[in-house]
Amino acid sequence: MSRILIVDDEVSICTALGAVLSSMGHQVETAESGEMALTQLRKHTFDIMMTDLRMDGMTGIELLSKVREYFPAVSSVIMTAYGTIDTAVQAMRYGAYDFLVKPFTPDQIEALIRRMEEFRRLRDENRKLKEQVEVLTEPESITSSNPRMLKVLDTAKKVASSDSTILITGESGTGKTLLAKVIHDGSPRAKGPFAVVNCATLSENLLESELFGHVRGSFTGAVKDKVGRLQVADTGTVFLDEIGEISPALQTKLLRFLQEREFERVGDTRTIKVDVRIIAATNKDLEREVAQGRFREDLYFRLNVIELQMPSLRQRKEDLPALADGLLQRAFVATGRPLRPLHPEAREAILAYHWPGNIRELKNALERAAILCSSDVVGLEDLPDRVLEGGGAIALSKGFAPPAPFTPSDMLYGSAGANGGLAITGSDSRGLQDFKTPSDVSLEELERQHIQQVLSSARTLEEAATTLGINLSTLWRKRRRYQLD
Repeated sequence: MSRILIVDDEVSICTALGAVLSSMGHQVETAESGEMALTQLRKHTFDIMMTDLRMDGMTGIELLSKVREYFPAVSSVIMTAYGTIDTAVQAMRYGAYDFLVKPFTPDQIEALIRRMEEFRRLRDENRKLKEQVEVLTEPESITSSNPRMLKVLDTAKKVASSDSTILITGESGTGKTLLAKVIHDGSPRAKGPFAVVNCATLSENLLESELFGHVRGSFTGAVKDKVGRLQVADTGTVFLDEIGEISPALQTKLLRFLQEREFERVGDTRTIKVDVRIIAATNKDLEREVAQGRFREDLYFRLNVIELQMPSLRQRKEDLPALADGLLQRAFVATGRPLRPLHPEAREAILAYHWPGNIRELKNALERAAILCSSDVVGLEDLPDRVLEGGGAIALSKGFAPPAPFTPSDMLYGSAGANGGLAITGSDSRGLQDFKTPSDVSLEELERQHIQQVLSSARTLEEAATTLGINLSTLWRKRRRYQLD
């Protein structure tokens, strides 16, 4: 149902039309002039405005013009006894959805309101889809406030205009592909293709065919000619991801291409020349690979004309809040769900975690959170357990085994001891049978002591949570509350 504002200087019209619309289940307000209507619109939110054309003071057209300017979400209808084509055209020009010629019947009103509600539904749906497309198709960019990352970006910007071969190094998931695309987009080759070849996902024969192409019959399964990525990307850029994974034989062929900018397709004798820029990336230490004989030294120096070292996410913690917010927004849009913010505790957990998988792991964790979130905010319970654990096992330094399962209720609500205190009893109390608390110790302090004891003897936070009989998110909150390590 809709919230509708009726504007007419004839009170009888407002009353009669309001009664009809109310009987249909709509919420109705009335105004006897354009000025009163604007006051109502400022105070309340309306879906539809139905206004008379000829009124004393502000006319319906003048009101329509102001509504279109200041309240564009309101759909408007002009009511008039002067139903001429000129009136209709003028009303439409000022943003009216339709117009009604007096006198009109309840059936006409109901049919018009239904059309307007469907129009509004489609309009809102279209707006949401456009917003989703804008977010999902907006090119990802690299922004940072980290000095090390800013230096990388500054160097990338300077070398983009050259044709030099670039080697991007860094851990997996740090954004090496995105940096390569940034370099391509900032280069004179930006209008040319940007081809990505992941060298770690293909066998030697398939990778050779992917890079250089092949002719029909050159190997089993080659049923037709194939153009390689190097040829497809002519005048553009080829990004060779995980270059440290290619075989020695393919290293030799790639070295020849880098030296001469020409190659032959698999099974062909015709030499093909192309004009492409090569950007390579690796998460391996290529100098060590060279020293151990697994990577050609001459190819390494050909690739490493300019090296850009991507810092890990744990080395640029100051970028985490903005990255998390941006990736979470994209995740909600991708899943078609309403946007929800991160709860402060979830944000703290994200900042505390060391992210060994870098931005890729952060992206996956937030996609999971967007799918699982069932409240108004993304909370600790929506994050993976490994994030709540804060980065791994807590080393044992006490020299004894962890305790058997023991719940907080056993500790806090055991049998009453002397002097009104709580006594721990039972065969599973692990040597604390005679422990008593003074009557002035609060349950909160007792809980803090117990959690601290369990944490000190557990190997991981997950084990501690199991021992306490609570989930990880609850344990996280209690650790923060009691300031426990």
